[in-house]
Amino acid sequence: MASETRERQLTAAFVTLADTLVADYDVVDLLQTLVDTCRDLLDASAAGIMLADSATGELAVVASTSEKSRLVEVMQLSSGFGPCVECFHTGTAVSVSDVDNLGDRWPGFREAVLEQGFRSVHGVPLRLRGRVIGTLNLFRALPGEMSAEDLSVAQGLADVATIGILQERTIREADIAKKQLQHALDSRVLIEQAKGVVAYQRDVDMDAAFGILRDYARSNHENLRDVAQKVVQRSLSL
Repeated sequence: MASETRERQLTAAFVTLADTLVADYDVVDLLQTLVDTCRDLLDASAAGIMLADSATGELAVVASTSEKSRLVEVMQLSSGFGPCVECFHTGTAVSVSDVDNLGDRWPGFREAVLEQGFRSVHGVPLRLRGRVIGTLNLFRALPGEMSAEDLSVAQGLADVATIGILQERTIREADIAKKQLQHALDSRVLIEQAKGVVAYQRDVDMDAAFGILRDYARSNHENLRDVAQKVVQRSLSL
């Protein structure tokens, strides 16, 4: 019975992701849907996505389910090492089943992860035909390996999102692919600014602020980036 429930949830997840791939879809919302889905389906405490900048190749956090996981990802980007960064460079899944057993590997990473309440971290590449454009990162509060089935599911969801980002037209037209990736990165910067504004105005944490932004965008059928821009420009108060 449990396997049947999981199968239904997984089918629904793929349908939800596929439904976002319409004309002029919001790539930021697609990626947020992916991390939300992975957190819920794969028994993760949090999930996040990093994408490579189309111009410099440098990674940046573009979606996360919590401020805690985002901080761990940002720490890896600042230091230049960690399982998520290694996942991107190798193009293969990287798992840390128990951060307490890292030893001297990735100095400072163990302390940063434990400080945010996580005990295991798993990175899955966003790749298509040998091209790696980022990573899907899963964080768990308990130590332990990811099962082969969970890794397969995570990779499948990541592959769907990768196709959604690139699509056939972006594969054929490199300029469009770069613009789509750059749009996601630029949009996330604006959204982070808007989160700060809402958090200050409403006296809530950053996670709650993002929820307010996203709920407003969906309720009013507006692009998340457009809502964030209005908030930053002070033409919209939430």
